[in-house]
Amino acid sequence: MNEMNAPIQWYPGHMAKARRQLADQIRKTDLVIELCDARLPFSSRNPELNKMVAGKKRILFLNKADLADPNATKAWTAAFRRDGLDAYPIDATRLRNKEILNLIQQATRELIEKALAKGVRKTIRAMVIGVPNVGKSTMINRLYGSGITSTEDRPGVTRSQRWVRINPYLEFLDTPGMLWPRLDDQIAAKRLCYIGSVNDEVVDLYALTISLLEDLSAHCPETLRTRFHLESVEPRGTDLLDAACKGRGWLLKGNRYDYDRACSIILDEFRAGKLGRITLEEPADITEENQLD
Repeated sequence: MNEMNAPIQWYPGHMAKARRQLADQIRKTDLVIELCDARLPFSSRNPELNKMVAGKKRILFLNKADLADPNATKAWTAAFRRDGLDAYPIDATRLRNKEILNLIQQATRELIEKALAKGVRKTIRAMVIGVPNVGKSTMINRLYGSGITSTEDRPGVTRSQRWVRINPYLEFLDTPGMLWPRLDDQIAAKRLCYIGSVNDEVVDLYALTISLLEDLSAHCPETLRTRFHLESVEPRGTDLLDAACKGRGWLLKGNRYDYDRACSIILDEFRAGKLGRITLEEPADITEENQLD
């Protein structure tokens, strides 16, 4: 895989502040709802959040499942469940509200029944967590029924925590997307950049696009060849990006390759799912040192 010029690091001040606030709020919550990106079920999970919410009842939603390989999503869901984590694929833009609410009720049934035994109808307080741009606010808006929280296809839009009342007996805490201060796994860091969890302004988009093309070549070569009209998927590095520019006609005067346009379109098409349903990670890729839960 093509090497980036410098290690990827992006940890804005609001994330550090949000981390401290989240630690204070955890004790007030009954349930933790985590979202990851179904195309990157390992890389799009923050290991620090994992540790912070240890011991809490949890649900993991593999969001954007409509953009991921369905067979891979099925394998990931089964792997998470084998590790004792309730995991479900979703598309936050087309949620079946009743189904999601039933899953939440099922996860908190014991708490609800204990409260009922005391004559109290308990309001469940659920914290929604995840890295930037995995669809937390989109899910909350869908369940709420309107755009109560801000959503954009870029990281860092949600910068403060707020409680959102979904119904009289369910409240969500919408939290800012949080990365971790040291992205030691640079393969995971690159993949977070692919889905827009890291601000594009701090990344070498030329090198990132080459890395994405090489990842696609390894995981879905026929999709890559067809989408970019390649004669072969064997090239690597700049040669692969050049072949994509030639195949799609991204040329400047003098038949020079238009790298700026190529990088912008390739990343946008991957993020929007226009390349097809793609998953870049498999459960078998995870080592004993990198546990799922």
